Amino acid sequence: MITYPMTGEARRPGRIEVVCGSMFSGKTEELIRRLRRAQFAKQKVEIFKPAIDTRYSDEEVVSHDHNAIPSTPLDSSASILLLSSDIDVVGIDEAQFFDDGLVSVCNELANRGVRVIIAGLDMDFRGVPFGPMPALCAIADDVTKVHAICVKCGSLAYVSHRTVQNDKRVLLGETQEYEPLCRECYQRAVEAEKRAKNEGGA
Repeated sequence: MITYPMTGEARRPGRIEVVCGSMFSGKTEELIRRLRRAQFAKQKVEIFKPAIDTRYSDEEVVSHDHNAIPSTPLDSSASILLLSSDIDVVGIDEAQFFDDGLVSVCNELANRGVRVIIAGLDMDFRGVPFGPMPALCAIADDVTKVHAICVKCGSLAYVSHRTVQNDKRVLLGETQEYEPLCRECYQRAVEAEKRAKNEGGA
């Protein structure tokens, strides 16, 4: 008979978990859920987010549903190592805004036996892989892709479509600036924007 080790939340090996998807897909909600389970299991938890993300709070990780958990805002991924000694679980929100050094930081933490839970956008508003997220997905032990619902047709969303005229890659926003669209509706929106731009320049 094959037996499997029964390891609950209280003792799990070092690993990297990535929760990714478009905006409004529940990434931060899932991050908070996993971190709270770890806290209930009496584990030492530390949560980090990029200092530039001040949409809901300067110092809390807050989901679109307004669930919140205290966090430490940082400008550099290197600071995570300095602040994670004697920690069981590290949570990182909006990972796409961190520098590429986040990949080696997460690997080092996992190799130390830390459970690292990361949430972030997998693509920017143009549908291009965003920041360190592709590399984090590659080294992760587990990747969960969550989906919003396309606001045009109700299918699973593919990308966060920007609804305002701004070409900056990093533009913090909510429903006034972004909408989740499926691949087909996104292509239609991009074509409509191209036509409008051409007609406006004619």
